[in-house]
Amino acid sequence: MFPQLQLTALLRDGSQGAERQDARNLQGSWRKFAAFAYVAEQYGYRYEGLSPLSPRGSPNPYFAFHRLPDAPERAARTTQHCPGAPQGGQLPGMRPGRNRLRPLAEVRHEVDLLHARIVVDYSRTHPRRGLTALLFLLMVMAIPLSQTGFSAPSLLLCGAVWLFFAALWLTGMGVARRRYAKYRRVLRDSGTT
Repeated sequence: MFPQLQLTALLRDGSQGAERQDARNLQGSWRKFAAFAYVAEQYGYRYEGLSPLSPRGSPNPYFAFHRLPDAPERAARTTQHCPGAPQGGQLPGMRPGRNRLRPLAEVRHEVDLLHARIVVDYSRTHPRRGLTALLFLLMVMAIPLSQTGFSAPSLLLCGAVWLFFAALWLTGMGVARRRYAKYRRVLRDSGTT
C-alpha cells in the first residue's frame, strides 16, 4: 500500500514539474525504502540524501529525491514498460507478486548501493537521542526516590536499572558504529561519495 501511495505522489509531483520530492520510509525497512528509491529513479527522481525539511533528530526523517533532466523521458519509458505500477502492478526492476519491493537480480547491486547510502545518511540524524533518553531516565527515577526517600537499597536499585539501560545504549552505539563503518566501506569501494 505504501509504495503505491508514494509512487502516486511522485508521479503527481513529476507531472507538475516539481524539482524535489520528499519521502519518508513508510515501509518499515531500509532495504524496501532503497528499492523504492530505485523505482523513483526509473521515473526520473534520483535519491539525494536527507531533506532540508527533515526535523533535526527525527526518528523517521524525510529524504530528498531530485528531478533528473531527462525525467519526462524516463517516466514515459517506465510507464510504457510497467503501465500498471501506480495501480498496484509490477514496479520497474522489482519482482512481481505480493511483496512488490523485492529487486530482481540484475538491479540488486544498485539497490544495495542505495541501501548503503540511505543507512549512512540516516545514521547522521540521531547521534545523541539515546544519551538524552538516559538523562531523562535518571530524572524520572529521581521522582519516586524523592517520594520514598533516598535509602541505600533504593539508590542501588535505581543505579542498577540505569546502568542496565546505559549498557544497552552503549551496545547499540557499538552495533550502529560497526554498521555505519561497513556501509561507508561499501560506498567507498564502489566509488560513491
